[in-house]
Amino acid sequence: MSGPLLLGSERVHVGLVRRELVVCAVLLVAALGLGFVGLWAGDFPLTPAEVGGALLGAPFPAVEPIVYTVVVEWHLPRVVAALVFGAALAASGAIFQTITRNPLASPDVMGLANGSFTGMLLGLVLLGGAWAGIMAGALVGGLLTAALIYVLALRDGLRDFRFIVVGIGVSAFLAALNSWILLRIDVETALFASAWGAGTLNNATAGAVWPAAAFLVVLLLLLPWGVASLRQLELGDDLARSTGLALDRHRAALLLLAVALVSAVTTVAGPIAFVALAAPQIARRLVRSPGIPLAASCCTGAVLLLGADLVAQHVVPLTVPVGVVTVVIGGAYLTWLLRREMRTDR
Repeated sequence: MSGPLLLGSERVHVGLVRRELVVCAVLLVAALGLGFVGLWAGDFPLTPAEVGGALLGAPFPAVEPIVYTVVVEWHLPRVVAALVFGAALAASGAIFQTITRNPLASPDVMGLANGSFTGMLLGLVLLGGAWAGIMAGALVGGLLTAALIYVLALRDGLRDFRFIVVGIGVSAFLAALNSWILLRIDVETALFASAWGAGTLNNATAGAVWPAAAFLVVLLLLLPWGVASLRQLELGDDLARSTGLALDRHRAALLLLAVALVSAVTTVAGPIAFVALAAPQIARRLVRSPGIPLAASCCTGAVLLLGADLVAQHVVPLTVPVGVVTVVIGGAYLTWLLRREMRTDR
């Protein structure tokens, strides 16, 4: 792997790194604060001391068993899921947007979420609702969708704009296919699938979250390996190739990593929209960097998803899937982004 390219002078590079570290530190503090709220808030009354005591381990002398159950076994998996899943979605979006050099490119816009939903539906119908089959179907569906988009967009080399357009077309086809499948299956199964398809952390039990979180952490630890390649890809294909980067091989490996990140999240939580789209661009503006900062994107995604889940649980009158909240927030963000892009093009 080639060494990192410095954009501008050494002084500018050091300043960007320092600013990203500060932004990450602030976001981590915000994530810890929101995480504590997630552990504490709920129908069962808890005090901050009881939350802290339960986290210190069981059996803790000052904490009743029911308190330990509520904090550690019920609330903690959901908080961890929101933090890790948010970071994974943001990392996936950052890779897609860097490779395509387009802020509108993200796994959900390009159809990977719909592909995972298609795989989940097929697993549900063909394997009779077994949880392992549903998860495997969602993972395989996301990977096959990514492979299909890559093959269809690869003619005469991978062009960034064509990659996005092909993804949007595949997404529309899969959305129609999913609607057709939902209309063909029984009502009870369709209701379950629709709730999962909205994107929810209600299924974030300890048994589902810990294996998925461990897998995602391993994938996130691979991100530093790809940072240098992403910085070179930001320069454009010709310049990246001239610096010695094996373009197709590095781009395929990074896309595979991005697809694995979003597919693993979707197997547990369903397709959660707009976090992958918004988090990298918010992080870029916070850091004020020319490219998309990966670490700050991950921290932003974690804060966004955890904050949206708290809103979904405790702010709106009825508890709704977190995907509904992220769609509302993301829709407003997408409208603002499109208006800004149109003004820039004039």
